[in-house]
Amino acid sequence: MRILPYFSYMKSKIARLLLGLWGWRIEGEYPIAYPKNVVAVVPHTSWIDFPLGILVRSSRKMPTRFLAKKSLFRWPLGSLFRWFGGYPVDRSGRKNMTDTVVDIFNEHDRFDIAIAPEGTRKKVSQLRTGFYWIARKANAAIIMTRFDYEKKVVFFSAPFFPTEDAEADIRKIEKHFKGTVGKKREYSFGVEEN
Repeated sequence: MRILPYFSYMKSKIARLLLGLWGWRIEGEYPIAYPKNVVAVVPHTSWIDFPLGILVRSSRKMPTRFLAKKSLFRWPLGSLFRWFGGYPVDRSGRKNMTDTVVDIFNEHDRFDIAIAPEGTRKKVSQLRTGFYWIARKANAAIIMTRFDYEKKVVFFSAPFFPTEDAEADIRKIEKHFKGTVGKKREYSFGVEEN
């Protein structure tokens, strides 16, 4: 038996066990068949969303990565960031972040990234649209992913492909996410405070 496949299998089993002990379940299927995906995760209200995302990624053996500044990938933590699915981004160039990420997509036959469209862990009234433009320019599917802390469900939508009508697309995406309760209810997108 080869070590790496066995290690991957065990990592997946352990992640599923931890999610179950934490009381979480996953609904919907991650579209492994699609070679390029932007996984839009809402709401993002707490640092706890990161370990939850890592457990979900590991449990389903998803190829999803997250973007982080290049300096984080130096020794001694670089290997750990890569193991968790990190992908280094050089932010020192003249290109905007959207075009930089589109270039990364274009360099790979397969590339999946997770992005928090809120852009912060605080309350927002509308989502930032960088994730949408990345998907549209890179011909990638958008996988709308809800981290619902009230129901303890991570939900993957069917793949959504941007159309020529960006305004209608973004309205549809915001409607999908609105009202999902995050770890900090008061910061959740589209959730009214009590």
